[in-house]
Amino acid sequence: MTTPQDLDDRFRETLGALPEPERRRDPGRPVRPGAALTGHQLLALFDAQVTSRQLDLAARWLRSFDEGFYTIGSAGHEANAAVAAALRPTDPALLHYRSGAFYCLRAAQAADAFPGGDAGEGGDLAAVTGDPDPDGDDHPPAGGPDGIRPPEDAPDDGHPAVDDVPAPAGAQHTGPPAAGPDTDAPDAAGPPDAVTAPPGTPGTGGPPTGLPDAPAAPPGTPDAVDLSPGTPAATGLPDGTVQAGPPAGSDAGAGWGGETGPGSPVHDPHPAAVRPADAVDGVAVPPPPAGPVAYRVGSDGTAEPVPRHQPATAPAAATDTAAGQAVASAAGGPGPAGGPADTGPVVPAGPRPEPAVADPAGGPDPDGWQQAYAEAARDVLRGMVASTLDPIAGGRHKVFGRADLAVVPTTSTIASHLPRAVGLGLAVERLRRMDTAARRDDPDGPPRSPWPRDAIVVCSFGDASVNHASATAAFNTAGWYDHTGLRIPVLFVCEDNGLGISVRSPEGWVERTLRARPGVRYFTADGTDPVAVHAVTAEAAGWVRRHRRPAVLHLRTVRLLGHAGADAEQAYRSTAEIAADEARDPVLATARLLVEAGVATGEELLARYDERGWQVRRTAEEVLDEPKLSAVAEVVAPLSPRRPSRVAAAVAQAAQRAAGPDAAGRAEAFGGKPPELAGPLTLAQSINAALADGMLSHPQLAVFGEDVAAKGGVYGVTKGLRERFGAARVFDTLLDETSVLGLGLGAGLAGMLPVPEIQYLAYLHNAEDQLRGEAATLQFFSQGAFRNPMVVRVPGLAYQEGFGGHFHNDNSVAVLRDVPGLVVAVPARPDDAGPLLRTCLAAAVVDGTVSVFLEPIALYHTRDLYEPGDGEWLGAYAEPSAWAAGHAPIGRARVYGVGSAEDVTIVTFGNGVRMSLRAASTLADEGIGCRVVDLRWLAPLPVADLIREASATGRVLVVDETRRSGGVGEGILAALVDAGYVGAARRVAAVDSFVPLGPAARQVLVSEDAITQGARTLLAR
Repeated sequence: MTTPQDLDDRFRETLGALPEPERRRDPGRPVRPGAALTGHQLLALFDAQVTSRQLDLAARWLRSFDEGFYTIGSAGHEANAAVAAALRPTDPALLHYRSGAFYCLRAAQAADAFPGGDAGEGGDLAAVTGDPDPDGDDHPPAGGPDGIRPPEDAPDDGHPAVDDVPAPAGAQHTGPPAAGPDTDAPDAAGPPDAVTAPPGTPGTGGPPTGLPDAPAAPPGTPDAVDLSPGTPAATGLPDGTVQAGPPAGSDAGAGWGGETGPGSPVHDPHPAAVRPADAVDGVAVPPPPAGPVAYRVGSDGTAEPVPRHQPATAPAAATDTAAGQAVASAAGGPGPAGGPADTGPVVPAGPRPEPAVADPAGGPDPDGWQQAYAEAARDVLRGMVASTLDPIAGGRHKVFGRADLAVVPTTSTIASHLPRAVGLGLAVERLRRMDTAARRDDPDGPPRSPWPRDAIVVCSFGDASVNHASATAAFNTAGWYDHTGLRIPVLFVCEDNGLGISVRSPEGWVERTLRARPGVRYFTADGTDPVAVHAVTAEAAGWVRRHRRPAVLHLRTVRLLGHAGADAEQAYRSTAEIAADEARDPVLATARLLVEAGVATGEELLARYDERGWQVRRTAEEVLDEPKLSAVAEVVAPLSPRRPSRVAAAVAQAAQRAAGPDAAGRAEAFGGKPPELAGPLTLAQSINAALADGMLSHPQLAVFGEDVAAKGGVYGVTKGLRERFGAARVFDTLLDETSVLGLGLGAGLAGMLPVPEIQYLAYLHNAEDQLRGEAATLQFFSQGAFRNPMVVRVPGLAYQEGFGGHFHNDNSVAVLRDVPGLVVAVPARPDDAGPLLRTCLAAAVVDGTVSVFLEPIALYHTRDLYEPGDGEWLGAYAEPSAWAAGHAPIGRARVYGVGSAEDVTIVTFGNGVRMSLRAASTLADEGIGCRVVDLRWLAPLPVADLIREASATGRVLVVDETRRSGGVGEGILAALVDAGYVGAARRVAAVDSFVPLGPAARQVLVSEDAITQGARTLLAR
């Protein structure tokens, strides 16, 4: 077993034994002939890796005296620093939990401290392609059902052919454009999707083309490329184009590229920029707070975000202010962080070692990147000790995330973030196309997306996660869309250390699996060679950025220090196997290359290692005393920041626009006859009208799912929406619920307002973790810095006549009610459908709320209430001028009085409302007066209304169409008890059974007879 002390000792011994470089070389030149990385850059990369390593050692040290709560480290995966270096700091990144080096390097890029500038100084896609309008009008909007794959010999996605793209001086074209995964000629070394170095690439002596996402080698440098066998050569984009600089007026480096959308990060990385006044659909609201978000809880129990200044960075003494000089350990001073994980007292970092060795780079002042690394290290350490000053999660969890770094926090343990990454990629590309179209009419209009127009999405995960259903869904969706000709610019990064805790990935399995993914281009690199990792990542990222198509980078890594602090890996790994991994330590590999390149000596690098260790240990000591979450209100504040007055104001403002300046356009959208003039509507018709009004009020709203576009939904609820609003906003998806929700999560994060449909409630269980583990946690893990507003439409519940069985009559909602922060709305009456949906949409925009809009299928087309032909279940659709007065706040019920309404309170929802009203009519004939409470909201329950109405009669009958065990009725009764209700209570609920086919369903579902009998029993007590 390798202990932190063992790893530290071996690292020091190896560095100390490195031979002196043959001669010093200019650190501004490439570290290898033809390489893009210079000595300065490699040194900065080394420092990022060392910072990450020292963080791992500090985590074990903190845990040794029960002050650290997270020991899954990045040791062995530090090659991802080179991945970050080849990307742009504005490319959204969803990182797995071994991404310490990536995070540090990204922090330096965002601070403009990475030498030579970041990899993305060219910003606009037109700069890449040489085409001021790369979209053209050749293809239907992304997502449309008519989208087909363009001919294989056609220019990709409307971009000009490569021969029309001027190459910068010093670059040359290497051949025709790469046709992509499904068009490349087969390669003798593997499947056609594999990207490998052309024969004879190393040592060819020909001038290399520039890398699209990395600095090119200076003129006159040797240009032979030294890459490991099987890795792509550093030859730039497959089509020979080179990343150009940002054109004047482009969005290069412009942060999120415009006003914060409903799902965008609330941090503004460019606070000096003039930003439009924030508004919610025209309602002026205070701008998002700058910096990390804190919350206060008012007397009414609602949580409001309040500004909190960025926590102070490490003291000046924590970074080297003397031109970044490397230092050696002081005689007698303590060793670096990472001693044995023994119990023992906190050992202070001690005095700082005296500077002893000059900066080996000799050129630019490295203080910039050192300061960025110090701040990043403080972020990570705060997460480890659950400090409330952690700028992303505020002590709730240890995640990598920061809005100004475009790093989206995610748990990432089982690849559950990959569907979101695919959704974000699709949304980024969709919004880019919509922006291009909008700019033709309004060149000065604001961009729709908070991300740069040519951003690509990067998501990392481990090799064991390749086997997870979430990963399969993500790869399949990316490939499926690529096959149809639609574009998803996402770069998957599989960091393969060969282990899932103790379970080995079979030899060759990961490569074979990733190579076989249709529509996803495959790249591979050896994580022990930083130059190769950087070159291959730059090529992969450039390919994705140029072609707007998905790719996967298979990064071969090792795992050091076991899975986590408590993992005794000697129980399942041999000593020889562990030693073999230690020999492939990526940080040592970078050190060797620095020495071989004449940039530094082993002694100098060891001094830098000690310096970073001292800084990290000192910072760890400082964060120990920072405050922890100490109250329930603090913990739960980011889950659901309810601002009901602002939601109501947003609804009112939408109504004013619909009744005023937008009235003519609204009438045209409804074919000259708005729904309020169409007479009484069914539930399905009311939802359809409310969706149309929502799309008119919210230009960023998109409706998608299985069969929602061309067919208009299996029950006609979305009929006509695609024809009215176009295929860019109403589109069909593949048949996979995980992917449907992932697309929604990504769309919300991109600034859209997604309204995905899960075709049946039973199908939601296939993908429930996307709601529980991803949608509901984003604001919790980011304190509101990121959010994914979404309204998920779910047809469900039982009582369908003539069609059903379990999958079409599922009556279980327990899985939804216990997801923290999730709102669940159930419209029963047609005249409630519009108000409830408008509230869900407004809450999504105002608060980032994730809602499930559960639609009772059996009531979709119901017209009558008491007698055939009475039409009393139909409802009028409110005209816009009445929307504000009819607003339905989250957590407010609707009450009906039948008869005297003094004897029994019936509490119900969904199909139970109609059955209860019918039963109440029967009871009224017997002289029993009932008040029927339609909950309308299952999460949160309308507790105040519930208690008031229960107390009015002292007798409560809960009519719960869900199952007796885990059903809604349990929550209702618990709420009554918690509130001190002392009256009589009874419930009728469905049997704990799946719903069978045909008449047998009546045996397990609630009936009107059961309701009337339950009321009589209460009165008989």
